[in-house]
Amino acid sequence: MAAAANPTSLESAPRILRLVAECSRSRARAGELRLPHGPVATPVFMPVGTQATMKGITAEQLDALGCRICLGNTYHLGLRPDSGGFQMVSLVSLSEVTEEGVRFRSPYDGDETLLSPERSVEIQNALGSDIIMQLDDVVSSTVTGPRVEEAMYRSVRWLDRCMAAHRRPDKQNLFAIIQGGLDADLRATCLEEMTKRDVPGFAIGGLSGGESKDQFWRMVALSTSRLPKDKPRYLMGVGYATDLVVCVALGCDMFDCVFPTRTARFGSALVPTGNLQLKKKQFQKDFRPIDPKCACPTCQKHSRAFLHALLHSDNTAALHHLTVHNIAYQLQLMGAVRASIVEKRFPDFVRDFMGTMYGDPTLYPTWATEALASVGITLS
Repeated sequence: MAAAANPTSLESAPRILRLVAECSRSRARAGELRLPHGPVATPVFMPVGTQATMKGITAEQLDALGCRICLGNTYHLGLRPDSGGFQMVSLVSLSEVTEEGVRFRSPYDGDETLLSPERSVEIQNALGSDIIMQLDDVVSSTVTGPRVEEAMYRSVRWLDRCMAAHRRPDKQNLFAIIQGGLDADLRATCLEEMTKRDVPGFAIGGLSGGESKDQFWRMVALSTSRLPKDKPRYLMGVGYATDLVVCVALGCDMFDCVFPTRTARFGSALVPTGNLQLKKKQFQKDFRPIDPKCACPTCQKHSRAFLHALLHSDNTAALHHLTVHNIAYQLQLMGAVRASIVEKRFPDFVRDFMGTMYGDPTLYPTWATEALASVGITLS
């Protein structure tokens, strides 16, 4: 195990999170990230732009929707400049992990490249993002056995290498990534080791990869219970509405996922009751907006019937309109969550949200009911 950072430097990392309000019942909190490019209200959902741009929407449109932060990907931007770990799962057939780093075979030209902790930080320093992520050794959440322990301890060692390689700590905030799979003891060990390092924020990694929801929420709850209160907590790869609301209750501040943009490309529009599959014939003569209460440009200008017709043509405009709406939905949801925390009515908000999403209480997911009950929010 690599040694922790020098204790004399414990006050050196910038404190980028200002807490604004906390729920007296659950672990939910509202805050503000103070970042070089401007403040970001939390809890926050961050759309994913793998190659520094969203598919089907411009940066100006994102700004107009109120998006203040989004993701890029170190590996892809390092290969084609037009976070480290997740690509190790999604591109596992193209990669090999050693203590040195991750050796990838490029999906673009077949060339081999080494992404080491040092190289990962070097690329991110060059990109200039406000938040940069350590390179972590991440395995699928469904993997068990010695590989999970190996990946956890290696992630701690790689965090130290990333901290040592970081050349712009005054302008870019390095986040550690908690690993340990679904093993509570390994995750607790990782939390103990990584929280000794003075970094500006922490991500909860290695989840949302096929594990059961019961396992998922228990690992999230374990992690937030042991992370510093004064630093942001970023739950990676989570984007379903119910998951967002429940995990805010469990104490998470930041989320990212390709779900809202990817599902738009399949003709699915996100609404408070779930989603609308606009390709279905039932929307052929439905001249209402996707969501009458949504202020996004799509809902202000276009009907379900119009979008249905576009989806059945060769015109890709429907995918653009749905992407705009789905991102707006996510951002509006998180804004409403934050307002309810500030106004000290978060438990009531959660009950209203679940009632709207599922209708009959017997349809509430058991995992969500149990997760919320664990932090004092009952749905009955």
